[in-house]
Amino acid sequence: MKDFTIRMYTELLINLRKQGYNFQRVEDYIRNPLDKVVMLRHDVDSWPSNALQMARIEADKGISATYYFRSSRLSFNERILKEIIKLGHEIGYHYEDLARSNGNPHEAIASFKKNLDFYRQYYPVKTVAMHGRPLSLWDSKDIWKYYDYRDYGVIAEPYLDIDFNKVGYLTDTGNCWDGDKFSVRDHVISPFKFNIHSTFDLIENIKGGALPDIMMLNIHPARWNDNLIKWWIRYYILTLPKFKAKQMLKQRRNKQR
Repeated sequence: MKDFTIRMYTELLINLRKQGYNFQRVEDYIRNPLDKVVMLRHDVDSWPSNALQMARIEADKGISATYYFRSSRLSFNERILKEIIKLGHEIGYHYEDLARSNGNPHEAIASFKKNLDFYRQYYPVKTVAMHGRPLSLWDSKDIWKYYDYRDYGVIAEPYLDIDFNKVGYLTDTGNCWDGDKFSVRDHVISPFKFNIHSTFDLIENIKGGALPDIMMLNIHPARWNDNLIKWWIRYYILTLPKFKAKQMLKQRRNKQR
């Protein structure tokens, strides 16, 4: 079985369930966290049709997840958004307003509110999550140095409101599960250390009971494809060059510090 396919994602869900994990949307975890639980967080950066595939599989298994959509034609598709909501999943805003506003917080908050209100036409959005935009000089989370998202009816931003000293965090950035060390912004400070590269490794760790009882898996649906042509294009043309660029960028920024 090839990694980062929808079939492999299904196997991942099956093994999490077999190991006794519950599943909560981010907004539900914030309000009433369960003791042994996985939050499936999906950052829909592009290819929303992949997100719909995952949402259908999850719903068939009685699983609810959280889908963060950007304010971008690459991410937003009204028909798909509505269907994901009907399946019982949470919708959130994947914001990047400070980066888009070249660091101007006043322009950024106006953009944030406009885009948040846009998505609230479809769903009562309660959580938001930053989109990294690694080539930008600006970290969009820094907008909250000037403003408070709670003033806009938002109850949580996962990077800021989840205690990753207690919650294990894994992300599929770079089409692997250990690419966060090279990610410019998609990483957290945590005492948990994982030796997990592939989804095969992840499933073996799940079977062996080696993962924490509380986990967030940050999954980018665009990376998961059963269609081999799409898989090849996504990995070799879109992901691998970008991942190498991130590695060099992070190394250069670390040297500058």
